Amino acid sequence: MNRLRFCIIFFGVLLSAAATGAVASADAIPLSDGQTVYVAGYSHIYSGDRERPMLLAVTVSIRNTDLVRAIVVNSVDYIDSGGKLVKQYVTEPVVVGPMGSIRYVVPESDKAGGSGANFVVRWKSAKPVNPPIIESIMIGTQMQQGISFTSRGQQILEHHD
Repeated sequence: MNRLRFCIIFFGVLLSAAATGAVASADAIPLSDGQTVYVAGYSHIYSGDRERPMLLAVTVSIRNTDLVRAIVVNSVDYIDSGGKLVKQYVTEPVVVGPMGSIRYVVPESDKAGGSGANFVVRWKSAKPVNPPIIESIMIGTQMQQGISFTSRGQQILEHHD
């Protein structure tokens, strides 16, 4: 009788854990064969009561997190606060090997993007991979003050009307 009771309790606990997501599954980290990713890239921010602009250098970093497979970066578009394309950083597809990374820099002196600038990155892979980490790093210094921060990319869906 104790053995039957143990089995009932054990399977009850397993079912409960599965229902709440406590049991890890192979699908917990979704693989992808390509994405379009939005990432903020502030070319300047404002400080003080007078909203003084502080210019920032922006680095967009694309890190292939897959241990085995390469990804292909097809485009890295830099877009200004008004939604206008400022620069295309990739004109030919760029292969990023397993665990490799690439970066593109907007110099501190380039304020064309504005405080609402962003990047749209499009990447593909021949087979499903761990999606890359795509983020921007902003850094600036003025008059003995420095600031730095990051922004993580977000997958977006493109409309094909």
